[in-house]
Amino acid sequence: MKKILVQAFCFSIIVSTCAIAAKNPCDIKPDSNAVVPIPKLDKESWASRHNDILKRIKQGNVDIIMVGDSITHFWEKDGKGVWDKYYANRNVVNMGISGDKTQNVIWRLEHGEVNNINPKLAILMIGTNNSKNNDYTSEQIADGVKAVVCQLRTRLPQTKILILAIFPRGSDEQRKDKTQDGKFNPQWDKNEKANKIVSKIADNKMIYYLDINKKFLNKKGVLTRDIMPDLLHPGDKGYMIWAQAMEPTIVKLMGEKK
Repeated sequence: MKKILVQAFCFSIIVSTCAIAAKNPCDIKPDSNAVVPIPKLDKESWASRHNDILKRIKQGNVDIIMVGDSITHFWEKDGKGVWDKYYANRNVVNMGISGDKTQNVIWRLEHGEVNNINPKLAILMIGTNNSKNNDYTSEQIADGVKAVVCQLRTRLPQTKILILAIFPRGSDEQRKDKTQDGKFNPQWDKNEKANKIVSKIADNKMIYYLDINKKFLNKKGVLTRDIMPDLLHPGDKGYMIWAQAMEPTIVKLMGEKK
């Protein structure tokens, strides 16, 4: 952790000279596990997924990385058709691991997942797994996300970062009742407050913030199961909405011509 604090201090100097208006992503309060690197090596599927990512990274040829939890991981499941259409030919590496919290991603970044690569863009979607129960406040979740961004900026200084607002989600009660859609609830609200804090670190030079959440909702602001069948993970339709909403920003940040 001391090493990260030193890196954070060094990076804070860079931020102060190039983006005075934006908050420093390395300016975090070490008051919760959300910012402390924690692995889940005792879980076989997690360790296996981490090792698979390491193997892919060693192959090189990485232009975009997508970092996150199961919402990102499941591009390979419910989102596969959309992934093949938008990302299969773009040298994109999926770095999502189901169940991850911010602290787990921090550990992965510290242990090889971005070693010896220089992607043009890192896309980040993380934080929803920190919002359950009362384990973390919105401020602590935001600090966890910022700590991940700090890691990325420190280890990949030439890589642009696109932070996505944590997606809307149903409450535990709404998710269990298959007849219910997702309506605004305390957990959703907690994530929204974290999003507002995180948005302030965007300098629109190397760190960008994108909130596409309204595109998942109907006119009444409800998250329906045809978009996210379990009110947490996008279905095929939800992944298409995600890809289409994100595409103009990816094209711009990658310097692509359409």
